[in-house]
Amino acid sequence: VQLQASGGGLVQAGGSLRLSCAASGRTSSSYVMGMGWFRQAPGKEREFVAAINWSGGSSYIAASVKGRFAISRDNAKNTVYLQMGSLKPEDTAVYYCAATRGSTYSYTENSYDYWGQGTQVTVSS
Repeated sequence: VQLQASGGGLVQAGGSLRLSCAASGRTSSSYVMGMGWFRQAPGKEREFVAAINWSGGSSYIAASVKGRFAISRDNAKNTVYLQMGSLKPEDTAVYYCAATRGSTYSYTENSYDYWGQGTQVTVSS
């Protein structure tokens, strides 16, 4: 399974971005996968942002972004999205998508089997 994240960029504080993560290879035809987003700011450890289960009926958002970010997925397109709003400079980071085999989601890095290459999000003040 290969994951390709896109949609990052430079945005002013208060703005919005939507990240996409497209899965290819052995995807829905072979695996049921929960999906997640993590981020890593310069000089900091990677942290959990959001995750969603296979059906899209259940998700979990980190407290630091709750109310501003939302996760969704379109299994027909093998794509998961992270809608980010009311962005703050502290949201600046490389954002990574990840996939875990199984129908549920997880907020721990070690649960994920596949990782994308990351997309840079920079929020200016």
